[in-house]
Amino acid sequence: MSSGPGFQLILLTAPEPHPAEMKVLAAIMESPTPPRLHLRRPAWTPAKTAAWLRAAPAQWLPHLVLHNHHELAAKFGVGGVHFTASARAAGQHQVRPASGTVSTALHSLAEVQALGAAFDYVFLSPIFNSISKVGYPSAFALSEVAATLQAVPEARVLALGGIQAGTLPLARQTGFAGAAVLGAVWEAPDPVAAFRELADLAYGKQL
Repeated sequence: MSSGPGFQLILLTAPEPHPAEMKVLAAIMESPTPPRLHLRRPAWTPAKTAAWLRAAPAQWLPHLVLHNHHELAAKFGVGGVHFTASARAAGQHQVRPASGTVSTALHSLAEVQALGAAFDYVFLSPIFNSISKVGYPSAFALSEVAATLQAVPEARVLALGGIQAGTLPLARQTGFAGAAVLGAVWEAPDPVAAFRELADLAYGKQL
């Protein structure tokens, strides 16, 4: 499966909302080419997630991917659902939506070989030392990752973990189909500027 050609930059929300989250997202999502946005709120209830979706501008919804409470996807017309490793282990990925992308999180090269092509795209982590998770270091040799990506070209694998201005070019050189960013944006003094810098590196232009 494929979610689209070319290198792709995806933004994940922080587990708890940034103080200026909606203002930051407005600047990012209302650009001419908004990124795919993964709503990752593991502690939120269905009601709280639904309230956030109702508050979001309608034009954002096709670009959103839910990590939890997938039953809300059809109701709000979001663009996809994501299965965490624990959800996949519990077999929840067997129930998929009628439309939208389906993604998951992988943590080994063996999983990439076995499961990568079964989803529209997958995250592989941690590729570099995590910015948002203390004590979550890189778990891969990039040369081994590159060889695996070449061996399963039908899989669309995105790098996650430690993606920032200094590492994103390495992710591209390794052969990843894209990168997912979290800490480099939400922990930056200016999250919008941080995302735009990454977008410039990813696409060669400012969004």
